[in-house]
Amino acid sequence: MLFVLVAHLAMALGAPALVSLLGRRAFLVMALAPASAAVYALSWTSRVMEGEHPTSVHAWVPGLGLELAFRMDTLSWLMLLLVGGVGALVLVYCSAYFSPTAHGLRRFGGTLTAFAGAMVGLVVADDVLLLFVFWELTTVFSYLLIGHYADRKAGRRAAMQAIVVTTGGGLAMLVGLVVLGVQAGTYRLSEIVADPPTGGAVTAAVVCLLVGAATKSALIPFHFWLPAAMAAPTPVSAYLHAAAMVKAGVYLVARFAPAYSDTTVWRVLVVALGAGTMLVGGYRALRQYDLKLVLAFGTVSQLGFIVLLVGLGTQAPPSPASR
Repeated sequence: MLFVLVAHLAMALGAPALVSLLGRRAFLVMALAPASAAVYALSWTSRVMEGEHPTSVHAWVPGLGLELAFRMDTLSWLMLLLVGGVGALVLVYCSAYFSPTAHGLRRFGGTLTAFAGAMVGLVVADDVLLLFVFWELTTVFSYLLIGHYADRKAGRRAAMQAIVVTTGGGLAMLVGLVVLGVQAGTYRLSEIVADPPTGGAVTAAVVCLLVGAATKSALIPFHFWLPAAMAAPTPVSAYLHAAAMVKAGVYLVARFAPAYSDTTVWRVLVVALGAGTMLVGGYRALRQYDLKLVLAFGTVSQLGFIVLLVGLGTQAPPSPASR
């Protein structure tokens, strides 16, 4: 899995040179990076569905016990397919969206490809501290992408609003992840979920995790930043604010739901965040006339619905054929 991240890094660093050489057609070449993630996920489909979970562990900061630990289970496989597939399609779309004389394409291409790599790392990270690093990288890259049109006040304001809200939630999430790691005696995400710690400190940690998820996925009361972020170029809205970045909070809820969905604090918060966001987003969408705002509030509503589903849902019963 590390080679997929390296491919994104190499493509992001080479994006300015590619744009200088090929113009907007360089986005077709950049699309190969997220496409490689989707192809990698597809190549593991049958084995992942059979219960095989590929892992990759590399030393990072041995003195602190930090590792580059990656693992792909069914949830990671699905998210990797989504992030890679949609990312490739959006980059292909960029090759026709921007005019041949558009400014800032070198910076935009590199940042968008780097964001795709950060999302890939986020969904396959098996170390909670590594997950936080990728989480914050998506925040930084989204700030740069939302504010791509630096001469537009609405874009600058939306970018600042998004980074303040999501960074605050990210810091709360970091507190929760550290507490969980200390209480569990390990920072491996798969081990924490398999044998979740309990206690008062863990309850506070769960609240911190849900705060981080709420800010990232634009759940109430933090839903206001997503419609404002529609000031970004359309490819950014399509990738970050419909398919990738806003799904990071949903992914976090889905990742920890098997461990804590039976606890009272989890159920109360998930119902309040999910159902409230679904209703508020749907109501606001009905009152909009601008198409991008209709889509923005509709997305907010569906994010609430998905959080409610994955946060409280139960495992599907086996089909008669599999019994």
